[in-house]
Amino acid sequence: MNKRNLALLTDFYELTMAHGYFKHGLKDKIAYFDMFFRSIPDNGGFAIMAGLEQLIEYLKNLRFDDEDIEFLRSKKTFCEEFLEYLKNFKFSCDIWAIPEGTPIFPNEPIITVAGPVIQAQFIETMLLLTINHQSLIATKANRIVRAAQGRSVMEFGSRRAQGYDGAIYGARAAYIGGCVGTACTISDKEFGIPAIGTMAHSWVQMFPTELDAFRAYARTYPDNCVLLVDTYNTLKSGVPNAIKTFREEIVPRGFRPKGIRIDSGDIAYLSKEARKMLDEAGFHDCKIVASNALDENIIRDMLIQGAQVDIFGVGERYYRDY
Repeated sequence: MNKRNLALLTDFYELTMAHGYFKHGLKDKIAYFDMFFRSIPDNGGFAIMAGLEQLIEYLKNLRFDDEDIEFLRSKKTFCEEFLEYLKNFKFSCDIWAIPEGTPIFPNEPIITVAGPVIQAQFIETMLLLTINHQSLIATKANRIVRAAQGRSVMEFGSRRAQGYDGAIYGARAAYIGGCVGTACTISDKEFGIPAIGTMAHSWVQMFPTELDAFRAYARTYPDNCVLLVDTYNTLKSGVPNAIKTFREEIVPRGFRPKGIRIDSGDIAYLSKEARKMLDEAGFHDCKIVASNALDENIIRDMLIQGAQVDIFGVGERYYRDY
């Protein structure tokens, strides 16, 4: 991501305490701070560590520019000697951290910071913000991935995330948690997380008929054709039109259909019926993708019901449940 000066993304009391330490001759006193958490959300067995790379980037670029100094001067709270100290600020603490992607547990240090107290305490806000957010998403993603029992899970959460950075770094954290890709294109550009996506219901509605929509998409992407089959009626029109499109547009061009997606209704039942129809048509290799407000509990229940789903797309549940 483009570097931003985030020095003032901190609780104001970190600055007032730092000023106090400076005034009382404590700026170089060595202090140790441990980051830990007290419980796992929803009594899960463990959490997943994530966000360390962004924390390191923040620390490597931590500085106060002229605008920051002028803003702090305008607060009429800090002495000039302290502002001069901040102007020449260079982070020099030692940090120990659990690697990203590692299971972590309550009441154990996951990051330890040691160094001059002003520096060690000043980074508290950004450390907690960065690690808490990404670890939360990575933990939820990992639960969903494990519930899928070896089936692929795609991250579709951008439009439900808490802000722009929440979407970008949420996709990163979900990938660390075990997702195979994301709908968030910029996360592919910045982090190399595979961007995945096909069509929305609006695509189908833009054409005179569902079959016309499917044919147009198949002609555009014959080597990677996944059709959304639930815009009107999944079993009466969606799957039959998909099969017709595969036979007439995909196979003659020397390709095989990649899949269909079901985004509404009783997905367990619909996927079982769709699987039968696809198999009878000779498309045993055509995957079934399921989406729509899924989480680990819904996925687990669907599989207990015998759902014939190969890939799950999960969106808002990475964020909404916590």
